[in-house]
Amino acid sequence: QAEKKAVAEVKVVDEPVTVVVSAKGWVRARTGHGHDPAGFAFKAGDGLYGTFECRTVDALIVFGSNGRVYSVPVAGLPGARGDGAPITTMIDLEAGSRAVHYLAGAAEQPLLLAHSGATGLLAKLGDLVARNKGGKAFLSLEEGELLFMPVRIEPGHSQVACATALGRLLVYGLDELKQQPNGGRGLMLMDVEAGDPLAAVTTFAQNLRVLGSGRGGKPKDEELRAHAVAQHAGKRGRKGRPLNFSIKVQALQ
Repeated sequence: QAEKKAVAEVKVVDEPVTVVVSAKGWVRARTGHGHDPAGFAFKAGDGLYGTFECRTVDALIVFGSNGRVYSVPVAGLPGARGDGAPITTMIDLEAGSRAVHYLAGAAEQPLLLAHSGATGLLAKLGDLVARNKGGKAFLSLEEGELLFMPVRIEPGHSQVACATALGRLLVYGLDELKQQPNGGRGLMLMDVEAGDPLAAVTTFAQNLRVLGSGRGGKPKDEELRAHAVAQHAGKRGRKGRPLNFSIKVQALQ
C-alpha cells in the first residue's frame, strides 16, 4: 500500500505551457506562453488546428464525432521538438468515430457545448475529464449531427448568440441554459427550419461579429454593436430574426 501511495503522489510542477494541435490531430506542448502560432512547423499537408495557453496541471480534452470525450494530461504530452505525436496513440477512439475538436485548459473553465441538431448545454472542462483511454459518453448526438467547436465562456459573457446558415440570428441570456455536468442532449437552443440549419453558436458580452461568405463566396465579416444585437433578442428556442445583410454564416465571435 505504501509503495502504491508514493507512486500516486508524483506531483506535476505547475508551469505555463502552450498546447499545439494540428489539423490532422498531432499534438505537442511547448513551454511558456506568448508563442507566435506562425512559427510552428507541421508535416507536409498538415496545418494548425489551434494553440491553447494553459498549465502543465491541466487536461487536453478531445471530442469524438460520436459525442464521446477523451482526456490526456497536458504534462504527458510530447515536447515541441519535431511534430509531436498523433492523438490516436494516446486515446482509444471508438471504432467508426474520429477526433473532431480539441480544447486544453483549467478544470474550472466554463464551456457551452452545442451541435447542428440545435441543442446545447453548459459544463466545465473538468466535467469532461475521463478516467481511462476509452473516454466517456457525454453528448447525445443523433445520426448526422455535427459537433460545433466548444465555446469557452469568458468572464463578462452573459449572452448567447445562435445563427442559422442563411443568416437568422437569435440572442438571449446565458442564464436560460443549464449546467449539465454529466452531459446529455441539452436544451433546444434555437428553432430551426429544414434547409436552414444552426450554423454557429457563441457567448459574448456586448458586441458580436458574424463571419461567413457574401455574394460570390467572398469572405464577409460584420460587427453588430449592442443596439443592433438587441434587435435579435428573444427567448431560448425561438426562431430569431434575419440579419439585415446577406451572408452565409460560418462563425460567430
